[in-house]
Amino acid sequence: MIGRVPRSIGEVVDAHLCSGCGTCAYLEPGRLAMVDVPSVGLRPLPIVGVTGGPVRGAALQACPGRGLEHRPGDLTGAPLDGEWGPVLEVYECWAVDPELRFRGSSGGAVGALAAHALAAGTAVGVLHTRASAADPLRNEATLSRTRDDVLAGAGSRYAPASPCAALDQVEDAEGPSVVIGKPCDIAGARSAANLRPQLAEKVALTIAIFCAGTPSTHATADVIRHLGGDPAEVVRVDYRGEGWPGLFRARSAYGTSRSTTYAQAWGRLSRHRQWRCMICPDHSGQFADVSVGDPWYRQPVEGEAGRSLLLVRTERGRAAVQAAFRDGALEGVPLDPARISQSQPSLLAAQRSVWGRVLALRLVAVRAPSYRGMRTFRAWMRLGVRERVASIAGTVRRVGRRRLFRAEAR
Repeated sequence: MIGRVPRSIGEVVDAHLCSGCGTCAYLEPGRLAMVDVPSVGLRPLPIVGVTGGPVRGAALQACPGRGLEHRPGDLTGAPLDGEWGPVLEVYECWAVDPELRFRGSSGGAVGALAAHALAAGTAVGVLHTRASAADPLRNEATLSRTRDDVLAGAGSRYAPASPCAALDQVEDAEGPSVVIGKPCDIAGARSAANLRPQLAEKVALTIAIFCAGTPSTHATADVIRHLGGDPAEVVRVDYRGEGWPGLFRARSAYGTSRSTTYAQAWGRLSRHRQWRCMICPDHSGQFADVSVGDPWYRQPVEGEAGRSLLLVRTERGRAAVQAAFRDGALEGVPLDPARISQSQPSLLAAQRSVWGRVLALRLVAVRAPSYRGMRTFRAWMRLGVRERVASIAGTVRRVGRRRLFRAEAR
């Protein structure tokens, strides 16, 4: 079948559709392990010495690389015709805790919600991503249990991360936990929870971070080398934060520090994004309870403290956000939902191009994901004729340039 949907986890990886979330490794821990392929991203590879056929079943069913689906009714009443998924409320807000706000990528709302859940006793842990203790260019998932641990992991990490591979820590915890991740991570975690009731009862809240795509490990090394540094000597990397949006900073073991603006760093990092991110209809965490991004509808003033754009998507999310406001963990003001599109024009344009890009893949017989109930066609039709044609023709060119007809390198 032309451009058919992958029928195993191996086919997902071979077709360049893996997002690296780690959901399949959580569901099949005896068969798959997440391994960093530095030029591509984290990938679920078969465990050496383990025999067996293709990995399908629950792991494939939960895979966000294979597809995403909104169930009937999910987008009923959603503002902006559902382009940003379910949205109950929108806020521009910030953490009251000055350290969380300073270390955060924008206003520290993610850290504030996580720390508040721990303090209020609604969660015993927070599953999130932080820099690897062994290699600062790489990430690791951790289950934090204190505000200080949440603070230590605050800030964006524009490098491969597989938080869902550590969902077993959530499942084994003595009580519920907050789960933080990229949109694909949260979609995978939600699907896994739907398949495993024992996980579902341990998830207190899901928080998604707006995402324009995941660069490879080589991407971070490329930025450091561009700044005149040696990636092998770096002991700490901050992609942004400590200001809004803050600087990219790389500190060496010898105490030297090299930095550049967030925009300049992202310009280089974004060249190395994995293919699955280029055909993603969800850059804002539509399957989360709460999602958080930047309120770029206006440019921040030099030296201004950060602010977060916060979308409440579920009643569980609304309860968590209202409790954080009530208890003084968050401050902010409500926003008109129209501010979402005004804040994220690049993500909006990318989402609107997805239907044409997926159509192009199917036309040239390259495997493509399945998106159901995501309103991708409606979004595509909002583009001008020239943009619609470009979404198809540009993708056909990328198929050849990125060799998408060949299995992804491992």
